[in-house]
Amino acid sequence: MKNILLCLSIATLVSGCASTANHNRTDTQKQAHATAAPSNKNTPTAEDAKAFIRGVEATLEPALEKAARTAWLQANFINYDSTWLAAKSGEAMTAMAVAMANEAKKFNNVAVDPVTRRKLEMIKLGLTIPAPSDKKKNAELAQIKAQLTSMYGTGKYCKSKDQCYTLNDLEAIITSSRDPNELLDAWAGWRSISPPMRPKYQRMVALANEGARELGYTDTGAMWRLKYDMPPEDFSAELDRLWEQVKPLYDALQCHVRTKLTEKYGAEVVGTDGKIPAHLLGNMWAQSWGNIYDLVKPDNEGRPVDITALLKDKNYDAIKMVKTGEGFFTSLGFDPLPETFWQRSLFTKPRDREVVCHASAWNLDNKDDLRIKMCIKTDAEDFVTIHHELGHNFYQRAYKDQSIIFREGANDGFHEAIGDTIALSITPDYLHKIGLLDAIPESDSDLGMLMKMALDKVAFLPFGLMIDQWRWKVFNGEIPPEQYNAGWWALREKYQGVKAPVPRSEKDFDPGAKYHIPGNTPYTRYFLAHILEFQFHRELCKAAGFEGELHKCSIYGNRAAGEKLQRMLALGASRPWQDALEIGANSREMDATAILDYFAPLKAWLDQQNADRNCGW
Repeated sequence: MKNILLCLSIATLVSGCASTANHNRTDTQKQAHATAAPSNKNTPTAEDAKAFIRGVEATLEPALEKAARTAWLQANFINYDSTWLAAKSGEAMTAMAVAMANEAKKFNNVAVDPVTRRKLEMIKLGLTIPAPSDKKKNAELAQIKAQLTSMYGTGKYCKSKDQCYTLNDLEAIITSSRDPNELLDAWAGWRSISPPMRPKYQRMVALANEGARELGYTDTGAMWRLKYDMPPEDFSAELDRLWEQVKPLYDALQCHVRTKLTEKYGAEVVGTDGKIPAHLLGNMWAQSWGNIYDLVKPDNEGRPVDITALLKDKNYDAIKMVKTGEGFFTSLGFDPLPETFWQRSLFTKPRDREVVCHASAWNLDNKDDLRIKMCIKTDAEDFVTIHHELGHNFYQRAYKDQSIIFREGANDGFHEAIGDTIALSITPDYLHKIGLLDAIPESDSDLGMLMKMALDKVAFLPFGLMIDQWRWKVFNGEIPPEQYNAGWWALREKYQGVKAPVPRSEKDFDPGAKYHIPGNTPYTRYFLAHILEFQFHRELCKAAGFEGELHKCSIYGNRAAGEKLQRMLALGASRPWQDALEIGANSREMDATAILDYFAPLKAWLDQQNADRNCGW
């Protein structure tokens, strides 16, 4: 899954742009205070709140653009100076966001109109890890955040002084090896980097909760859940409801995969308790299982289309692949990308310098300076990724006329979901229409394609759910520090039916081996995106008049579906996400049954395979 550019919205302003805070008042910050601070009356008024918002908007627009352009340079010209500039920019932006949030809380008890209230709340809620107002504690928190990120980024598993492995080295083993001992060594080896994080993480939780309470929230986890336009307890219940909808499909997949892994490795490795050892699933965190497709695939897998071979046969290069992705959106009625997109994007890895190749979508001026940054390869994965990343770009442009505070997705799951929704339309029918496929092949089975997708999309769902379940329980004290690791594995076993392959204790800190924990990146967005993409796909296919099995639908070329999509995207975050969902999905509730519809043929096959098996854990 791909992330959009950090630093382009209030929400990402703090969570992604900096690892340290700057307590010196920069010129930009002084301007923010001069233009945005409320009057010196004893009691702030509604007019003071509006004046504050006007000041924030005037300050953010140029500040975000400067930060984005600095980040672009650092990602595309990696050297000491660009890294230094990016760090300083991040410090300034973090300090600005903290100052604005603290000003915004002065209006907590002021009666204001709904739009002003929404803007005030978004300014406060943009702080992922809120800092206490005490300068010493603020500095301590900034240092801890930087240390945690550094500890993860520099982590290595060393068997000896001369034999050390990076995460990339260990992932290569987990991805491809079929030796259970080698897999176990790689799995446990990576988790040797995280125990030193534990005391720092515990202190960070305490400081963040202090900052959250200063802003008027009970704890940091409750603050995170309030970003979803409903009370925190209601949002938690909503996640449980969605999970219960899709759980039967996951349970069937887990049972089949466990059975096949037992056939491969034996009960002495897998066990007999119904849970799958985490090191056997082809991914360092057992969050997606696509790398073990060869072990669990259906015998009658059909004849999946080889997109990589088609691209090479038709002489596609990076530009032609991106032009094709753009063509998908213009076929729906979206305007073509600006000429500057083609002049300023990074499409291939330069020969003369190092760049960050991780695919991302950017809007540097929050208006029309759209770009992608990729080191494109001519293969199926990057062909799909291009469609996904352009989904971010067209979303960014759709809401460009909103207030700078509202220029982001309806909730943080929407942005990822839009790109993934478009990717679901890369079907044989679409490939035929654009000339990549000469004729749509007749197939007696789509089970192979559906299994491959389920191993990534369906297998991910409980993992995407439990990450923040753990954090929220840590923030509210339900999981105390002396139970950090036990609480982590209790949730993994409950939701995933996945277990630690070797005994773990509180000397370990296995949550820290997943980047989003030390990096403080909220994770529920990815669970929501996986729900929403199928819901959007189902409703857009209905708008397009499609009839048939949902996994065969492509909305390519359908203006009715495109018009529906554009109206939803144009709202940005200006209204509750339920309003946007009603436009895009004809419902004010998220609905995971679309996943069941999409994978219905696979579920029927799995049920047949599992008929005489002992499923569950």
